[in-house]
Amino acid sequence: MQSVELRDGYLRVIDAGTAADFHFRWLRHNCDLDRHPKTNERTVDSADLPDVLEVTRASITDGVLRVEWKHDGRVSGYPLGWLREHAYAIDRPMVPPPPSHVPRLELHRGERAIPALVPEVLARVATEGAVVVRRDPRVATPPEDETELWIDALSQGGALEVIGTHFGRIEDLRTDNTTNANTDQLGYTDAPIDLHTDQPFLDHPPRYQLLQSIRAADVGGESTIADASAAFRYLESIDREASALLLATPIRFHRKQKAFERQVVSPLVRKLADGRLFVRASYFTMAPHHVPFDLMENWYRAYDRFMRLVRDPRHHYRFTLSPGDALLYDNHRVLHGRCGFRGARWVRGVYFDNRQ
Repeated sequence: MQSVELRDGYLRVIDAGTAADFHFRWLRHNCDLDRHPKTNERTVDSADLPDVLEVTRASITDGVLRVEWKHDGRVSGYPLGWLREHAYAIDRPMVPPPPSHVPRLELHRGERAIPALVPEVLARVATEGAVVVRRDPRVATPPEDETELWIDALSQGGALEVIGTHFGRIEDLRTDNTTNANTDQLGYTDAPIDLHTDQPFLDHPPRYQLLQSIRAADVGGESTIADASAAFRYLESIDREASALLLATPIRFHRKQKAFERQVVSPLVRKLADGRLFVRASYFTMAPHHVPFDLMENWYRAYDRFMRLVRDPRHHYRFTLSPGDALLYDNHRVLHGRCGFRGARWVRGVYFDNRQ
C-alpha cells in the first residue's frame, strides 16, 4: 500500500509498510525540473528558493510522488524507487503535536462534594496538565462561597498548599477589583491575554493555579490553554537545534509595576531530574534579551517556532467557564490565556504548590 501524508514542513511517504519522511525544502531542492536538459546538472541552489515552502497537495500515482508547490504552482515528480534510495528518515518515531480535544479535560461534577473530586482532579492534571470541572446546575451554593471549599479540599486531600503572591492570597480577576494589591496588570482589565505561564519572574513560580468562574462575561471571555510540554516534545522531534537553544540559553523575565518589581534569569525550558519539562513563557514579562550576538537570530528563530506551535489554534483547548466551573492546571507545563470581553466577568485565581 502506498500513501502520502502532509505534515508541518515535511511529508511522510508510506510504501509497503515502511514510512519515510522528507522535508519540503529537500524535495524542492531535488526537483528534476531544475536540472539542465543536456547535462542533468542541478541549475538551482537551495538558497534560491523561498525561505518558506508550502505544499498545496501531494499524491502518489503510478509509483511517483507528485507534489504541487504553493508559491509557483509547479508539480514535481519523485519516483518511489528514487525516494527509497535516498531516504534519510525511515520509520522515524512520530511525536504527536499538542492535543486539543476539550472533552478529555472535562470532569462533570454531578452532585459530588468538592472534597470527593480531588483525587480525580489531581490525576487528570498529572496526565493531561489540566482539568475543567463542570459544576452541576443543581448545586445551590453560590460560586463565590465555594472558593474556600476548593482551597481546603486541595490543601487537605490533595497535599497542596496555597501560595500567596504580590496580588494576595486569592485574586479577584475583575475590572472593578477592590480586594487585591498590585492590580496594574492585564488580568484586571477586559483586554485579551495571549497564552503565557504565570509568575515566570519568580525563582520558583507556583506549580498550579485554580481559576474559578464566579460570573461570566456578557460577551467573550473564553479561556484558552495549550500544552507547552507537548509542544516542546514535538519541537524536539522536528528541530533539534531550536529545542537545544531554548534549553541552553538564559533569558530575563522582568515584572515591573508601581509597587512591585522582580526579575529572574532562566532558560525558557528546563528538563528536571524526574523527566518533566519546566516551561516559563510570558510575552508581556520578557525583558530585553542579553543573548550573545552570534546566537540572537537563531534564538529568536527557535523561540518563534516554539511559540507558533503553541499559538496554533489546532493545538488549543478552548472553552467557556460558566459560573461555578473551575480550571486547575499545571503552571510549569500549560500556557493559558483568554479572549477580550464585555461585561462584569469575575474569575477567582488561587496559586498552589506541592507541600514540602
